[in-house]
Amino acid sequence: MSDAAQPTAAEVRAAAEAVKTALDRHLAAVERRSGEEDPAVYDAFNELAAAAEAYDELLYDRYDEVTPFEIPGEDTLPPYTGPEEPSALSVLIRRDYAVAEPQRLMAQARRVEAADEDAPGAGASGTVHGALGLLFGEFEPDEIASRHKEFGLEEGDSTLWVTAADESAEPGEWLEAPFEEVDPERVVCRFDVSAVFDEEFDDGDEEEEEEDEGEGEDGEADLADLDEDLDTDLDRDLDEDGEPARLEADR
Repeated sequence: MSDAAQPTAAEVRAAAEAVKTALDRHLAAVERRSGEEDPAVYDAFNELAAAAEAYDELLYDRYDEVTPFEIPGEDTLPPYTGPEEPSALSVLIRRDYAVAEPQRLMAQARRVEAADEDAPGAGASGTVHGALGLLFGEFEPDEIASRHKEFGLEEGDSTLWVTAADESAEPGEWLEAPFEEVDPERVVCRFDVSAVFDEEFDDGDEEEEEEDEGEGEDGEADLADLDEDLDTDLDRDLDEDGEPARLEADR
């Protein structure tokens, strides 16, 4: 940062005074709080966090020093202010995956393609994005979540939010931007799954994964074994008419 852009000593001092004021307000709100989720305490907490963060930044820019305070992020939802008896709700779900085995993914898509008489002859299964389109078009998201390893996918973070509404949305109203106007104060409940919550890691699984990666050097032999395994999986998943059978996902 250039000298011209640095904050003045007066600005740093003013930011420090703002922290003191916010600290007093937070203590006063805590002393007067009416319950565990008092909105006044929540507001005072946010004001204190913002003031402390601003002071920390100015202190660093001016003097190259930091405070001993750690400002928490927005990892909790604000108090619920939606209707007490919601007449409608929305369930917002996001699941992340890594494409761990592209060959397995495309092999599964080829089998869906082969079982579908109306499938285009261009072979969408020949690319990863085409294979994903085939599989997510054929199987329900919950089924893919429960069988992701069969499709060559590796689970990442996931989150589910249930939000309350006064009335149901008009058909087609939010399809262009499904998650754009989420009001966090109308979230009834939320469930997160992430590796950051895991306290223990299984070293044995990591070693096994490294061994599996090392076994694929000859390529063609591994792919032949993969196709044989997938043939067995597909035979198990086809119904009497030769169509892919849909399995009920564990919820």
